[in-house]
Amino acid sequence: MALREFIARHRLASAVVAPATLGVVAIVAASWALTSTSQTVDTQLRASVTECHDMVTISVAGRRDTPVEGTTKLLVGANGEELPAALSDDYHSQWVDPVVNAPADNVDPGSYAAVYIAYPANMATYEDAVNAGVANTEQVMREISQACPDTKFSIVGYSEGADVVRRVAMTVGHQTPDQNGGYGVVDPADVVGVVILADAGRSAGDGPFPGAKDPYSNPDGFDQKYQSGTKAVAGQGALPGTSGDFGALNGKIASFCSDGDLTCSAPQNISLLQLVVNVGRQLNVDALERDGLTPATGQDVAVVLGRIALAAFADIQSQPNWMQSNETFLQVLLRVSDPEYKPGQTPKPSTQATAISTNDMSPLAYLPQKVFNEIVGLIVTNQNTIPVIMSDPYQLTLGPNATGHHFDYWRDSADGKPLTSAEYAAAWLTHLAQQAQAGKAVDTSAKPTPADLAAAYQAATSTTKTSEPTKTTTTSPTTTSTSPAKSAATSAQPTTTTPPTTTSSAATTPQVTTTPPAPTSTTTPAQTTKPTTTEPTTTTTTTQSAAPTTTATR
Repeated sequence: MALREFIARHRLASAVVAPATLGVVAIVAASWALTSTSQTVDTQLRASVTECHDMVTISVAGRRDTPVEGTTKLLVGANGEELPAALSDDYHSQWVDPVVNAPADNVDPGSYAAVYIAYPANMATYEDAVNAGVANTEQVMREISQACPDTKFSIVGYSEGADVVRRVAMTVGHQTPDQNGGYGVVDPADVVGVVILADAGRSAGDGPFPGAKDPYSNPDGFDQKYQSGTKAVAGQGALPGTSGDFGALNGKIASFCSDGDLTCSAPQNISLLQLVVNVGRQLNVDALERDGLTPATGQDVAVVLGRIALAAFADIQSQPNWMQSNETFLQVLLRVSDPEYKPGQTPKPSTQATAISTNDMSPLAYLPQKVFNEIVGLIVTNQNTIPVIMSDPYQLTLGPNATGHHFDYWRDSADGKPLTSAEYAAAWLTHLAQQAQAGKAVDTSAKPTPADLAAAYQAATSTTKTSEPTKTTTTSPTTTSTSPAKSAATSAQPTTTTPPTTTSSAATTPQVTTTPPAPTSTTTPAQTTKPTTTEPTTTTTTTQSAAPTTTATR
């Protein structure tokens, strides 16, 4: 089944996902969330990191879309210990699967594998979940690299997982080797590509390929164009405090953002909403969604707000000349409300107000100018707050039945884009996997051959635009049990149409049919790529039931 057809058939079944996009949850006081029915399977450990591959994709999915101990077979370390990850044979994400499983059918059996990182993937609190995801991702990469030093890595993250992947990529890219030439996580040269879908740390004006020779067109070493023109998506990520470059990984990054997805394209000058975002990162949003405002959740809110207020006053008290400075109280609140804030770590502005010339005057003498600055600052830094609120940000980003812009990455081929963002990522990862199989280093100065491009296009679909989904929610799809085979071509057929309650889905991986574009020197007929089925080496053989898919995303 073609990738577009796969997505079109399963979009409705996955549309009742619990979209927990951080920026929108913070902007909208209450958001709904549905979880898939929990299912228990045999959890005897099977796959080991010592089963080496030419390339491994590390996948980090969104909120409530992650392997869970007790319901999913997890990866085994070199010494038989359980690791926080599962093979994509054993865990399936309807959103991320089409991207990370695409290379498997275009390289030799055993050359490629994809794993999903297990992490809390919740918002109680958000920072704790993301930090756990970062630690687990780095641990799994480190274990695989130590057991298989020749393995190359790609990393893919979506939604809440995109935040995890950005932080991991920044860490890996800025590592310095120790005295023995070793690295704390993995050698940056061994990370050949990073895909971030809905990048909350995106800086304003960033193109989709940060640090590349052409940041608006393609990553280094892959000459297929992503779009025509050089227009960047407007706005910035909802978490500007996590922004930054990727060091040694610059040019190997694909950071895709849909215009209107407020997780990555939030307008500037919405400082009050940004303050709410920072507060939301420290609240138990899961409990607020589940229980509403109760004495317990109210106490949580009060504690967080009180802690931020105390930090703000302490920060001001530590600056003897704060009244003379141009910094506003709102700016102080924004700074101290960042979960990463530590007292004294940020240089304090100390510019003296121009209206008063002496340092010997009482701080109260600066009060009129300070009040004026507060009023002007509040207006200037919130010019877009009202327009964002009036645009119904929840519907805009997370509309029902996956109609919001947070899900555009699987249907955004238009306006000069020959492929959707997800299709382009699949094609690029396929190209990287083929290079890894051939034992080639990624050459950032050479263009891929026509044969390489033709093979890469097998991971993408034709350029016909997918039709818009109907607003119907389907549940209770028929579940087909599968054995843990690579790229199992199984489809979940919906049988009942009901109001959105819970969803469960079968393990599905698309069979990709592609047609390379016409303007090439060699005419390649349309091909149907059939999955190659291989039975991985096992430590302990068990009967595999279809792993449950929890489809709520951030």
